[in-house]
Amino acid sequence: MPTLSSSPTTHLNKLTAFRQAAYSNLGAARDALFELADAVLLTPHLNSFAELSQAPVFRRRWPSVYEALQDGRPDRHALRQLYQHQLPDDLPRVLLMGDHTAWPRPQASTLRQRTVEHQPNPVPGAKPITVGQGYATLAWVPEAYGSWALPLLHERLPSTANPLTQAASQLRAVCADLPDPTRALALFDAEYGCAPFRHQTTSLACDVLVRLRSNLVLYTAPPPYSGVGRPAVHGRKFKFRDARTWGKPLADVQVAASPFGPLRCRCWAQLHFKKTAALPMWVIFIERLTPTRRGRVPRHLWLAWWGHPPPPLTEVWPLYFRRYTGDHWYRFAKQTLHWTCPRCKTPQQADCWSDLMPLLTWQLWLARPVVSDRPLPWQKTQRHLTPGRVRQSLGAVLMRIGTPTRPPKPRGKSPGWRAGRVRAKAPRYSIVKKR
Repeated sequence: MPTLSSSPTTHLNKLTAFRQAAYSNLGAARDALFELADAVLLTPHLNSFAELSQAPVFRRRWPSVYEALQDGRPDRHALRQLYQHQLPDDLPRVLLMGDHTAWPRPQASTLRQRTVEHQPNPVPGAKPITVGQGYATLAWVPEAYGSWALPLLHERLPSTANPLTQAASQLRAVCADLPDPTRALALFDAEYGCAPFRHQTTSLACDVLVRLRSNLVLYTAPPPYSGVGRPAVHGRKFKFRDARTWGKPLADVQVAASPFGPLRCRCWAQLHFKKTAALPMWVIFIERLTPTRRGRVPRHLWLAWWGHPPPPLTEVWPLYFRRYTGDHWYRFAKQTLHWTCPRCKTPQQADCWSDLMPLLTWQLWLARPVVSDRPLPWQKTQRHLTPGRVRQSLGAVLMRIGTPTRPPKPRGKSPGWRAGRVRAKAPRYSIVKKR
């Protein structure tokens, strides 16, 4: 059994208070939901969703596992405020990352609002798509290293919404509750580097750093009005694949030491998309100066920054690479927290189960100062514990602080299905194809 470290008891008190506040915001069936969440933390391997009822912390019978998802309605707004309350007060900048992923359900013909979602496919030549439900996530990146990403919002993408609109809505909700001197910096992938997302995030009180596709064509600011004809909307073209159109950069810096070797960073100002001429931004080009293995062409990276003026170029590229912690969290949620294990029948049940994923991750983060590393025989020790290592050592902590749930009350045996009652087939729903 893992041992507790010699950290102050204030960390245990903070974790206990967090669990109590989260328990009160789970709504109906909160006892079964909270014990279900603890069962996930103590169950490393799972073949069936009903196996969670065999965990020692789940004091109910196996039908309560499914009834908890059917009756539970966690207060997502109150939980998000609880998560944001855990942010340090002295943060000058809150680093956020946004992305979306798919919950594959290709065979669930009775599930409403299934859509065609992107999913990487390892088979060469196969289309990288699946049928299921999409989920958008906005997470706080707490450290400048490691794989920790703490979700503030993890919401299903309705069939009538798209990832760009959902990400802008999540940013608006999170930034509205940040304290006044604190400003957020949001990191996004190339899918969000487009004119619609630039327009939707204009009025938000945050900075945005997003990757751009390497084949884009931007435009410079228009020249002064000559007094003849219609005023120009765009200036000259700025083609990413044609260095002759770039012009002189605003800043040009070389980084001698980095994990990727020597880098050259250049920045241009007052560039815009074709459909957002009135919304300029800074464009940053990061280039590797040494070839990669096997003589490959050096990789390069195009970034866009809008909001307040960016920091020095030597600080921009390390900030963007913190976005990849979101990929680590998606893999951790699917493989370790068993996010995609249940086969929910309704979108509401899937939402209830998905709302527990940020709650589990935040408990692991708050328990990190309390636990000590207890690696398996084939694992190496770690100085900075990952979410998976904290989960391995969490049993002693939960045993010490207890649970806020109430014990179950036996109510007899259910009469079951009435004899002679006709069983109607569940309705089938077609796949929603977004334009």
